Amino acid sequence: MQLPVADAAMVRARSFALLRQHRGKLTRVVGLQALAAIAALALPWLLGDLIDAVAAGTTTDYIDRLGLVLVGVVLVQAFVVRYAHRDAMILGEEVFAQLREEFLGTVTHLPLSTVERAGTGDLLGRTTNDVDRVQWMIRFGVPRVLVLTATILLTVVAALLASPLVAISMVVGVPILVVATRRYMRRATPAYLRNSEEYARLNGVLTESVEHAATIDALALGRRRRTVTDASIKETWDTEIVTLKMRLSLFFWLGVSFMLPIAAALLWGAWLVEADLTTIGAVTTVALYSMQVRPSVDELLFWVDELQVALASLSRIFGVGLVEPDRTPSGEEPADEHIEAQDVRYAYREGQDVLHGVDLDLVPGERLAVVGPSGAGKSTLGRMLAGIHPPTGGRVTVGDVPLVDLPEEDLRQHVSLVTQEHHVFVGTLADNLRLADSGADKSRLRRSLAAVDALGWVDELDEGLETGVGSGGLELTPAQAQQLALARLVLLDPHTLVLDEATSLLDPRAARHLERSLSAVLEGRTVVAIAHRLHTAHDADRVAVVEDGDIVELGSHDELVAAGKEYAALWHSWQQE
Repeated sequence: MQLPVADAAMVRARSFALLRQHRGKLTRVVGLQALAAIAALALPWLLGDLIDAVAAGTTTDYIDRLGLVLVGVVLVQAFVVRYAHRDAMILGEEVFAQLREEFLGTVTHLPLSTVERAGTGDLLGRTTNDVDRVQWMIRFGVPRVLVLTATILLTVVAALLASPLVAISMVVGVPILVVATRRYMRRATPAYLRNSEEYARLNGVLTESVEHAATIDALALGRRRRTVTDASIKETWDTEIVTLKMRLSLFFWLGVSFMLPIAAALLWGAWLVEADLTTIGAVTTVALYSMQVRPSVDELLFWVDELQVALASLSRIFGVGLVEPDRTPSGEEPADEHIEAQDVRYAYREGQDVLHGVDLDLVPGERLAVVGPSGAGKSTLGRMLAGIHPPTGGRVTVGDVPLVDLPEEDLRQHVSLVTQEHHVFVGTLADNLRLADSGADKSRLRRSLAAVDALGWVDELDEGLETGVGSGGLELTPAQAQQLALARLVLLDPHTLVLDEATSLLDPRAARHLERSLSAVLEGRTVVAIAHRLHTAHDADRVAVVEDGDIVELGSHDELVAAGKEYAALWHSWQQE
């Protein structure tokens, strides 16, 4: 499964809407670029006048005055171009910043079930390669397109004013230009979309190999993964070859279309001069304009090519917003904090259930340990109880309201999930903690760290809570990162917690110490602890043993050991280890 891709109409509408929000600055940029283009066009015009004046006979005073005007025009052009480029770059940065924020806002609210079915490569490709391509176009391409468009239009107008008859020669190469460009545009978007898809697939292959390197080593799958990687690289390379051949063909015909107007201006102009229909100065001016417009058209078409890449990437970026939500808030309010699972089923792939009609009634304030072999469905059950995924059958409720009927913000006030995966964001430690509660003051942040036994190492840092972490900052150990995640949970303050092996990255003694520290914080809350260390089950009020997607035993530690079934076997095996 792949995430949706926006069609051309949606990309145009969203792009124009984005630019309209900055129309004031856009108008200023276009105005400055127009002034810069006019200043540039003055030079060929003045040179044409100079040639006609010399041919007709003139004075050195006139030439001196004209020379001073030329110097003045160059200085004005340099001044205007400086501010035009500056404002254009600022506009590009602001537009891209808004696009990036809107995109990240959309990504962070995607249904996790959809993301997991699509795989890591697709979303990773959109947030890296596609964003980079759009960034290049917005930051540099949009300003240059504005400059070049204004320059080309004004150059054509100036040529017509200089001599309409000679200016006819400038359209000689237009038919070739139009045909080559239309042919390219027709093929470009599908080709670049395919190219982006193959890069996304390659990202997925490489990411999976890196993340599961230990498993690949253990099962001797290295050769197979290399084969898959080589095949993915070949597919990506083949799409690059297709786009390269398209560009080569386009640029060949562009070269032809650029040379024809210059030759035509000289030949046609010579005949017009001979027929006394124009002057040598006018022919010189139009020929210079033909030469001057060539690099502008050449660069504009380069950006047209880059625009096709950016539009393909934009269609993938905007397509993320087309993902259907996996829940619709009903507006109902839970009557209490009682969470219950009724005949819950879940399938990551249609027809292949991972959970098979699970029933579980959580007693408010109890601590439930969920144990069982790997692949039994423990983590999936935890996600159901936390409202991460809507079940494909049955329902999970809080206060008789299905979890998936609650708005996301309200849901997290009732139940939250902490997994063994830890995430440290670029910023300070305080910034990372305030992701859970943006209004938390320093004393609350310190209490949350103390609750998870992390205040000691934080106080040892030179800048304490203001220490920068993440990329370019202090690199936290996996254990410290996990403590940070648990401290965020303390700040979030839900009445029910689902801990999916949340202390697995700590050594057993440190994990035991942390869990004791958490006990005071967890007092009075409902806690579901999914763990492979059975001392967690020993301390729990009840233990649920999950096998093959169902709860096969449920009771206290002592009851299940006395029963002598699956849990007893797990307990005795763990004690021997």
